[in-house]
Amino acid sequence: MHGWIILDKPLGLGSTQGVSAVKRALRDGKYGKYKVGHGGTLDPLATGVLPVAIGEATKLAGRMLDSDKVYDFTICFGVETDTLDAEGKETARSDTSVDHADVEDVLVDFIGPIQQVPPAYSALKVDGERAYDLARAGETVELKKRDVTIHDLRFQEWWNEDGLQYATLTAHVSKGTYIRSLARDIAHAVGSVGHVTYLRRIKAGPFTLEHAISLDKLTDAAKERRLEELILPLRAGLDDIPALSLTPDQAGLLRSGQQVIGAAADDGLVFAMLDDVPVALAEVQSGIVRVVRGFNL
Repeated sequence: MHGWIILDKPLGLGSTQGVSAVKRALRDGKYGKYKVGHGGTLDPLATGVLPVAIGEATKLAGRMLDSDKVYDFTICFGVETDTLDAEGKETARSDTSVDHADVEDVLVDFIGPIQQVPPAYSALKVDGERAYDLARAGETVELKKRDVTIHDLRFQEWWNEDGLQYATLTAHVSKGTYIRSLARDIAHAVGSVGHVTYLRRIKAGPFTLEHAISLDKLTDAAKERRLEELILPLRAGLDDIPALSLTPDQAGLLRSGQQVIGAAADDGLVFAMLDDVPVALAEVQSGIVRVVRGFNL
């Protein structure tokens, strides 16, 4: 039971609650106690891909946090809220008429390295306090600009409703990118204001919606004691890293924290294996293999 369960997180559920659901499933299925953690926070108002690491896979959760993400999201133009999403209170309104051509024209300006100011309602800390706690208490929250990268940004759909304009976009972004801030800035770029009404993560690192399961499916599998059918192998979180086959002696060295000398592998990260058993995430440099993360399997 060491690997990944990819949840299709429903609306209203926090990432921590998603982890709790997996822990409960393991407990209900009498699988024993395992460490469980998520590989990237997803807002309660967002849905989609939430990677949950189990057992030794939790050692790779940090890499998942650093991975790129892909989102579908909808901007409502004409109204801005304090949370930059549909749950917030209206803080600004614009009567500027926007059309899809205006939006498509500005998207290219956001592709590449950019700076953005995170939402006041975010989990970032200000003087040791969560920004959203300060914002909810009525305090003015000033967050510094952050460097992020928008790898791709594409227009999908446009419509009008109740005198407001809506655009759905797809964004491929680096870690640390706030889609709510991106939506706000796109709206400002076309001379209007805006907020997010729909947000769905369709890819996180190597994991897509094709891998994702519903909470109902998770619960049913736990009751029927077939969770192992849903767990992706530990290796699935490292599909971009080449495997390195080890001899038993080499595996023993890495497991004891020692180096392996003379490995026939290119420099860089490798997934060190003894037959089908993961031994370590390791780094090769000039034929010398050093452990980055060892697995107790």
